[in-house]
Order: sequence, then structure tokens, then C-alpha cells
Amino acid sequence: MSKVSVLGAGTWGTALSIVLAKNGHQVMLWSALKEEIELLKTHREQIEKLPGSILPDNIELVEDLEMACKGQDLIVFAVASSFVRSTAKRAASFIPEKQLIVNVAKGIEESTLDTMCDILKEELPKRDIAVLSGPSHAEEVSKGIPTTVVVGTKKQKNAEMIQTIFMNEFFRVYTSPDVIGIELGGSLKNVIALAAGVVDGLGYGDNTKAALMTRGIAEMTRLGLAMGGKAETFSGLSGVGDLIVTCTSTHSRNWNAGYLIGKGRTMKQAMEEVKQVVEGVYSAKAAYKLAQKYQVSMPIVEQVTKVLFENKSARDALGDLFTRDKRQENSLLEWEE
Repeated sequence: MSKVSVLGAGTWGTALSIVLAKNGHQVMLWSALKEEIELLKTHREQIEKLPGSILPDNIELVEDLEMACKGQDLIVFAVASSFVRSTAKRAASFIPEKQLIVNVAKGIEESTLDTMCDILKEELPKRDIAVLSGPSHAEEVSKGIPTTVVVGTKKQKNAEMIQTIFMNEFFRVYTSPDVIGIELGGSLKNVIALAAGVVDGLGYGDNTKAALMTRGIAEMTRLGLAMGGKAETFSGLSGVGDLIVTCTSTHSRNWNAGYLIGKGRTMKQAMEEVKQVVEGVYSAKAAYKLAQKYQVSMPIVEQVTKVLFENKSARDALGDLFTRDKRQENSLLEWEE
């Protein structure tokens, strides 16, 4: 049995806490929101977002961040990406050196272009930082529906420790040393999922969405390789796997937001209607800036950014994607003379 703290009692933090508790670990679930903790203490479930997923008795709900950070075998950062830096700053004095931390938030910080692990390494130096990602809706994980993810960290022993803590008969965990590839896959797929939702909202068909997803993974891979990631990662769980589930499921807040935009809502209206953090909105600008920084062609990301922040018509954006100059699908393939 391990002692594990989960920082962030949203849907994903709650779902992972249930997994960890069912594995027999001693779990602390922390939230900065007093009302969120009080609701969980009263009902032992996320009534609106994860109805029917009851918190096991070995999950302790806490508001004290110091209590949640001290004496733990593993700390899970499950706050939304926009709050990772501020939470890390608050927790820094409570987290000992060499503490193993796994981040499960997906995003890129717009102001710095840092990934979540970059942020944690900056705010929490001399700690061991890992990432866990993959096709994993909280609604399904909390109910024990079979799910597979990947944990990435530079040290194999840390990856295997996290794998052992999380893994069970319905939550399978693979390991990888490609931290940047895993992080980029988990972040960039949210931007592509917004586009997939837009396509569905506009009333186009499966052909259109399949094209968007396929070219989306090509964009993700191009940027990932330029930033030091591995192609194999983008054909794996945190790449094409996460892209498929986020682009095709009504559980996906990014797909839902995109769908509403395709139906005519503004970005702000869509986010308000979804009522959850839409990570792809926060990642889109950052992804476009990264594409420019590394001189990588990412036309889908570019058009999504223009729709979100420059009031471009979604239909016009799709039209511009389809009428670009002719291209070879894969420039690495050679023709016969």
C-alpha cells in the first residue's frame, strides 16, 4: 500500500482517486475550493459530473495543502492546466526534495510555451516529475470501464513505480521515456478535437472528420519531432489513441465546445455552456506559437486559432483548409523514376 495525494478534485482527479483507492492505497484528495470538498464530504460523489461513482472510504478529503503534500509516496497533479503553476507555487514549500510527482493535466502555457512538466520542473526543482496521459475519459475511468494510458518519465524506476501504483484489471498502464512526446500529444489533440466538433456542428460527415483527424495527427507529429519527441509516441496511446477518443466522444469537453462553435456560438458562449475547463482553447494559441517558433506547418491549428480568437467563420476556415496548395501526403516517401 502506498500513500498518494491527488491535488485537484475535478472529474479527472476524482476518477483517479477512485482508481487508486480501489487499488488499496491510502489516498488524500485535495481541492482549493472549499465548496467542492464540502460537497464531496456530504455526498461522497461528484453528483453532477460523475453521478454514481462513489468515493471509497479510504479517500480522505482535505483542504489543507500542506497536509496533502507531506509524507506521500506519490503526488498527483490533477488541477486544470491553467492552475498548475499557481498550485505548484503554493505547494513548493511543503513538497520535499526528490518527491515523485506525476502530472495528469494536459495543456501548454500560452505566455511561456511551457508544458505542464516544464512548469513543475521550474516551480518544484529537485523533484522527480512524470506525466500520465492517454485516451481516458474520467466518466468511464470512475466506473471501472477498461482504459489504457502511458506514464512518461526519464527514470525507468519511477515510471515502473507509478505503473505499479495505478495499474489494475481495468486500468492498464504502459511506460515510456518520451516525456515531451506524451505531453504534446495530450495537449495538441485537444485543439484537433475542437476542430472535429466544429465539423460535426457544421453538419459535415464522417469523411470530413476522418480527414481532419488524420491530418491532425500529422501536424502533431511534425511539431513533436521538431521539439524532440519520438514518432512512435504519436502513433501510440497519447497520440492517435487520445486523438480518437477526444474527437469522437460526446464525453469530450473539447469536442462539445467545438460542436457548439460549429452551431454558431462564440468561443466564450461555448465554454460557458460546456461548464468545464476546455483545455484546447487555452492550448490553441500556444500551439500556433510553437508552430511558428519551430517553423512547422500546422494549418489546422492555425485555422482553429483564427476561429477562436479572430472571429473567423468556421465554414470559411474549413474551406481554406481544403483549398490550400497541392501537397504530397508524406514527403519522406520516394517516387520511382
